[in-house]
Amino acid sequence: MANSALKAKPKDTVFNTGIERGNADAMAEKLGDALADSFSLYLKTLGVHWNVVGPSFFGLHKLTEAQYEDLAAAIDLLAERIRALGHLAPAAFGDYARRSVVESDETVRSSGEMIDALIKDNEAVARRLREAVATAEEADDVFTADMLTARIGKHEENVWMLRAVAA
Repeated sequence: MANSALKAKPKDTVFNTGIERGNADAMAEKLGDALADSFSLYLKTLGVHWNVVGPSFFGLHKLTEAQYEDLAAAIDLLAERIRALGHLAPAAFGDYARRSVVESDETVRSSGEMIDALIKDNEAVARRLREAVATAEEADDVFTADMLTARIGKHEENVWMLRAVAA
């Protein structure tokens, strides 16, 4: 009898962990947006790392390297959480361009504009992540809420450091 109880899975939950199917679907959608934002910001940050010039080159080169490496790790965690909720992780440039709040139509040319763009994009991503945290909290998805809250902190830290360099 104990084995049959382990096999039974309510149809309205995901993997019988207590997150209702509708909440998991909504959370996967928000996480897909966060993945699109993170990948787009990763690409843009990498572009700054490659292309920045001027007297602050070395510091900006190292700062953006740390930021894009952090984003790379976050991308993987976000995609794996989407999979854990029973959904496919978006994995196409078209998906990312359509879903992301990060502006990335073309490569920014001047170093000052690059830094300003990264500040603006990190702020936009942090704001949108707050909405996703609210969705996770409503769904009682504490793992996702904690993960996204930590991401907000990283984006706020990025803004602080980029503003310090731009001053």
